Amino acid sequence: MSAANRLPSGRRGAVLGALALAGSLLAGAPAAQAAPVSPSAAATPKGDGAKGICKRLPKTEEHLSKALNRLNGNAGVAGSVARLEQRVAHAKAAGRGEVETYLNGKLTARKALVGTLRSRQNDLKSVATWCAANGQGSGK
Repeated sequence: MSAANRLPSGRRGAVLGALALAGSLLAGAPAAQAAPVSPSAAATPKGDGAKGICKRLPKTEEHLSKALNRLNGNAGVAGSVARLEQRVAHAKAAGRGEVETYLNGKLTARKALVGTLRSRQNDLKSVATWCAANGQGSGK
């Protein structure tokens, strides 16, 4: 038996009426309060971030150098292209075609990453020149 059925008939109507009124008020409240907010107003950048880029320049150069050194390392260096090439060769020699295909995909992506990081490193040299010429940050 529900709680509404246990109440005297006069109170049952009052409870149901109060619930209906509360539901209608709650349902109408968010729609009445919602105001359009311009997403572009809050997301508009104030500048190009040159000061921050120049400030982080030494750390960024260090990260790029470390990554390229690792990628260009010999087969004994974890994460190097040479090590992954060796793994592909081992998978091929063992007749594991699916593993070889998977590793070849990783190898392709890793070789592309080397090119991307070299490009960024070259771009960073021009940024460093600009930062020095404009007296922008030079700390680590």
